[in-house]
Parts: sequence; structure tokens; C-alpha cells
Amino acid sequence: MEQVNQKKLFIASCLALLVTGLTFAIRAKIEGVFSTTYLLSKEDIGRAFAPAFFGFAIAMFAGGFIIDIVKTKTIVRLAFGLHVVGIILLLVAKDFTSLFIANVFIGLANGSVEAACNPLVTVLFPKEKTKMLNRFHVWFPGGIVIGGFLAWLMMDTLNLPWQALVSVLFIPLAIYGYFFFNESIPETERVTSGASYKDMMRNVGAPYTIIVAVFLMILSAFIPAFSLNFDSAVPYVLISAIVVLVVVEGRFINKISLLFPLVLFCMLLTSSTELGTSQWINALLSTNGINPMLILVVVTGIMAIGRFFAGGLIHRLNPTGVLLGSAITSTLGLWLLSISSGPAMTVASAAVFAVGVCYFWPTMIGFTSEYVPKSGALGMSILGGAGFVATSMVLPIMGKSIETAGPQITLRNMSVLPIILIIAFIGLSILVKKHHHKG
Repeated sequence: MEQVNQKKLFIASCLALLVTGLTFAIRAKIEGVFSTTYLLSKEDIGRAFAPAFFGFAIAMFAGGFIIDIVKTKTIVRLAFGLHVVGIILLLVAKDFTSLFIANVFIGLANGSVEAACNPLVTVLFPKEKTKMLNRFHVWFPGGIVIGGFLAWLMMDTLNLPWQALVSVLFIPLAIYGYFFFNESIPETERVTSGASYKDMMRNVGAPYTIIVAVFLMILSAFIPAFSLNFDSAVPYVLISAIVVLVVVEGRFINKISLLFPLVLFCMLLTSSTELGTSQWINALLSTNGINPMLILVVVTGIMAIGRFFAGGLIHRLNPTGVLLGSAITSTLGLWLLSISSGPAMTVASAAVFAVGVCYFWPTMIGFTSEYVPKSGALGMSILGGAGFVATSMVLPIMGKSIETAGPQITLRNMSVLPIILIIAFIGLSILVKKHHHKG
């Protein structure tokens, strides 16, 4: 760790993630502008926002594969450049196409931040990976808290145009760019530990099947003609085929544990539960008698505090215990939100939901780094990328559901995801115990 400024690099990483969080809050707010001023349907807005998620996934996947070749510093500089272009394009967006393209660049930038900074944090703090990843990920909800407050202050209170809110992004962007461009950035954990690239691929379990599956998910989110219709048998046949291929590639070809593919499956559901709900917060809670952006601030504020103090909880319960508790609490939170009608109950229900989703993302990444360490930066990138692809698929489905079935039914339907997670995390806990005993 010679000649590496650990503190400054960690602050720079947090600021880069802050920009990512701010973009989420801003999108949640300007959804209403593009609906009322630019007359886009909720489904169209969901599709225009989707690149922020699958662009994120593409950048994370690409970053995971090439970070050891081009080095971490190149990825963070690329993130900075993509953020600059994306924010400028968002400022001039006025229709579906321009909003879509702006979100492509912002998604690629946000994904590059995660692809570079997740492995960077594990290298900077090798003995406190999950704890420091949780502290790093404070700044995603932290950015949403700040962005939600600024949205309320600038647009709802001061009546400033939405472009003024978007322009705020340039402040943390300039600071993190300055820090990263002026500091020496260390190699990834795989490089420093001497693990081979082939070994990293093998430890993903079924890398080729997983990559093809996520590519199909991106096609489904990106091209309407490829959208999956769950009223037909096609999606279920595809999912069954992918499961079989994962087992064949992982157990019979690579002869390795299927722990990573199981974690990946859970990541698809945890990210959709957290990000899908928060991205549609404006439409889901607009009739509950309280400003939805203030609810977003409450939810993400609780998440930020919870992640900052995650170390002690993870130490007491271990990562699988934390994840199982999160799934149970998320289910309760979504159900309560679906029956909430007034400000007090809405805030209380949102708080329960916030506690539920609080530890999902960083603990999933931290779990992988601790229990499947040889999957390296690639494993972390695949997890984060696939999570965002799943969210990009969920957004237009939720948008259509809000317009047809209404917010309450949509929230109730979303609670199915954490119910599935409860079962999955029980299975994950059993698998980890078996894996530990064998070790």
C-alpha cells in the first residue's frame, strides 16, 4: 500500500458513488416533468430510464473483464468522462429519444464507478471488506437523500427549473475527478494475490451461461420486440434452460460449487426490490398525502445510517443472517406500503421497507468477496451488472402496472420478490454451512 493515499481514494470513491445516487433521485423527480410537460406515458418513461440500469450493467460487465488489463485508473477516468457527457445530454433532453440517450451515458458512467470502486475498496481495506463496502455504499442512498432534499427545495419550494437540479451533479463530479486524476491507484485484489484470470472465470461457476443469460436480459430490456411476456410459456422455458445449463457448466464442466450462481439469482431479486420501488416512488405514493420525494429521503436516509453502522450487525448475524432478515423485513414493508393511505402510516411503512432493503446491495457484494474471493473483480461486476439489468426489465413492467392496476396492487405484486428471497437465503445459509464444514 506504499504511495497510495488510502483515505483520499476512499473519499473519491464515495463521491463518485454520490453522483450515482444523485442521478437516481433526480430521475425519480423529473419522471413527473416528462410525464406532464413532455407528455410521455409511464411505460415510455420506464423504457427511457431503463438504459440507466442496463447501461450500468454493460459497463460493470465490461469493467469486470478488462479492469486488470487497462487498470483501475483507466476505468475511473472513463467514468468521469461518461458522467460529463451524460449530464450535459440530460440537461437538453426533451423527448423519449434524447432522454433515452442521456440515460445510456449516465448508466455507463455509474456502472464504471461500481466496476472500479468495489474492487478498489476491497484492496484498500483487505481485512474489513464487507464493513467498508457497506460504508462505501452509504453514499448511494446518501446521494438519494441529498438529491431528494434538493429536488424538494429547488423545484417544489423555490420553483426552479428541473435543469437547475441536474446541474448540481457537476459539483461532486468535479471533486471526484480531481482526486482520482491526481492519486496513485493500486492494482485489483486478483492481481495482487496472484490468482489467474482463468481461475477467476472458473470461480464464477458457470461464466459462459451467465454471460449469455444476462445478454438476453439486456436484449429484453433494450428492444421492445424481445420483451418477455410472462403470460406465455416462453420466459419459463428460457429460465428452466438457463438453470439446467448453469448446473451442467458449473458442476460437470468446471466441477465447482454453485454458490456464485445462487448469489447471482438472489441479486436479481434484491436489486429489483430496492431500485425498482425507489425509482417509481413518485408515481407509487403520489396520492398518499405526503410529498413522495420526502418519503424517498426518509427511506434512503435510514439506508445510509444502517449501512454506516453495518459492521456490528454483520459481525453478530453474519452476512446470510443479515440477508434473510432483510428479505423478511422488505416483504413486510412492501405489504404495509400497499395498504398505507395517510402520511403517518406511509412514513412508518416506508421506514420498515428501508430497513429491509438497507443491507441488500453491499452485503451481497461483500458476501461474494468473502465466500467466493477468487471470483475477483469479475464476480463483483457480474453481480452488480445483472442486478441493474433485472431492474431495467422491471421498470417498464411496473410503469404499465401502475397505469393499469394502480399503485397499491403494484406494490403488493412486488412483495412476491422478497418472499422468494426468504426461501433462497435459507438455501444459501445451508449451502454456506456445508461449504464451511468442508473447508
